[in-house]
Amino acid sequence: MAAALDAARAAAERGEVPVGAVVLGPDGAVLAEAGNRTEELHDAAAHAEILALRAAASRLGSPRLPGCTLVVTLEPCAMCAAAAGLFRVSRVVFGAYDPKGGGVEHGARVFETQGALHRPEVIGGLRESEAAELLRAFFAVRR
Repeated sequence: MAAALDAARAAAERGEVPVGAVVLGPDGAVLAEAGNRTEELHDAAAHAEILALRAAASRLGSPRLPGCTLVVTLEPCAMCAAAAGLFRVSRVVFGAYDPKGGGVEHGARVFETQGALHRPEVIGGLRESEAAELLRAFFAVRR
């Protein structure tokens, strides 16, 4: 989570919503990390999770990431949760819960739907207060 929080801080410095993601290989080694880049890339889908999952898949030379863990500072939205399922990660670990936009424990609850293609293990709330504070501080300046 420390690396994901660092990626979130770097995203905030670029003016992006401070969300960071890391993909860990089956051995726990970092395969990829990313922060949000939606503003920079003019791409609404350039969420940290998507960017990190794509980079890890590219590094491994496979569209699937079995045995891998996606670590993200904020509960993934429905799009990112669905992507984690498509990439077949074994585990999703996140920091802050997102009652408005989350797609794992809130909202669409992607992994709980009858049609879910894959159901990874989910662990929420890891370093939750630190991750939530990054977001609060970022938006406090902008509101």
